Amino acid sequence: MRPSPRTLRPPPTNTPHTLKPRCITLTQPPKPAKNLHLSDDTRQAALHLEKMINLEHHHNFPPLNSPSPHSSLGLKQEKLGKRWKEYQGMRNWEGLLDPLDENLRAEILRYGHFVEAAYKSFEFDPSSTNYANCRFPKSTLFERCGLPNTGYKVTKHLRATSGIQLPSWVDKAPTWVGTQSSYVGYVAVCDNKEEIKRLGRRDIIVAYRGTTTCLEWLENFRATLTHLPIPSFPCNNNCGAMVESGFLSLYTSSHSTNQSSMSLQEMVRQEIERILQTYEGEPLSLTVTGHSLGAALATLTAYDFKTVAPRLPVTVISFGGPQVGDRSFRRNLEKQGTKVLRIVNSDDVITKVPGFVFDDDVASHGGLHVASLPSWIQKRVEEAQWVYAEVGKELRLCSRDSPYLGSTNVATCHELNTYMHLVDGFVSSTCPFRASAKRFLRH
Repeated sequence: MRPSPRTLRPPPTNTPHTLKPRCITLTQPPKPAKNLHLSDDTRQAALHLEKMINLEHHHNFPPLNSPSPHSSLGLKQEKLGKRWKEYQGMRNWEGLLDPLDENLRAEILRYGHFVEAAYKSFEFDPSSTNYANCRFPKSTLFERCGLPNTGYKVTKHLRATSGIQLPSWVDKAPTWVGTQSSYVGYVAVCDNKEEIKRLGRRDIIVAYRGTTTCLEWLENFRATLTHLPIPSFPCNNNCGAMVESGFLSLYTSSHSTNQSSMSLQEMVRQEIERILQTYEGEPLSLTVTGHSLGAALATLTAYDFKTVAPRLPVTVISFGGPQVGDRSFRRNLEKQGTKVLRIVNSDDVITKVPGFVFDDDVASHGGLHVASLPSWIQKRVEEAQWVYAEVGKELRLCSRDSPYLGSTNVATCHELNTYMHLVDGFVSSTCPFRASAKRFLRH
């Protein structure tokens, strides 16, 4: 779903104020002082601060732990570079998610901006002759999307093709209805020396947008699980791994009327293998990121490419992704060492579909748990191949924790802008939102 601007909810006027404690992060504990005498001005300042902390209508005060403009960015860069494998999930983000580490927050938002660029560069206008294609050339894509200083260069536009066979009557419908192949994202590689130094390696990214075309919506509804074909996923033993039929179709299908066209899988493999050969011998990583449908494609891409390059660190950063595969798929993903960080909004129904889930923790957050059903229904569900399993680590957020989201309807809760806003504001499970976090919700 395409991100759209949202307005900030204005503070209520002429209504009773509800007292609500705010979270304060102290970067350094105060040292005890002896014979401390407070002046009247100091007491008034302290009382004013207390009101700012507790009154819900104070939305505009500056964050208490915001960095000084004179603080050294170099220290953060050095810290990130030395710990890049940890931030890429090599330790499953242990100790970084709750509370949310500031460097990790910045990295999640950075990859979110790359996903946003995949949306902004897509031609949404069905009346345009360029509909469903990329609006910008590779050389200026980031600049045209408002990201002029990423330190990355786009090396390949990517296309996804639906494998759905269209009936003959579609020829009489508007051309956009039957668009089978469309621009879905891009491959980029870090080519800036300073950014490579900051990251601690040369990073390759694959970024995917969410659902936009009619046939992509139809593929989303093909919710039954299907076996991964061994020729397409040549791991040593698939162990019966299964994934959602529609997602696999978009990843592996090529255009039936164009013999020279490649599937998304083939395009990604070819381009990343070329980049790996170009920078052979350097520290490299592959980060695959996406929103909604793009999150599912990101998981399949990471799983697929890890079978080709098992020594390459591969990480998925997904936003609002649906469930992708079954327990065998999850086991294979974990066994091959692919790291997945799922950013999930508890109020987003897309993250709870398709199908049913096995996991107790997923069921506790609103998922449909097979074990809670009568035995005869359990059997039918499994026979229908509708039983999914969550993968990787989860950063669970909630739209209701933000004081600025005026609406929590289905569409708003799923938007990429909402996810970016929630990541920006989240502190910890005991302090769910920073009152000063207003970014990504534009007027």
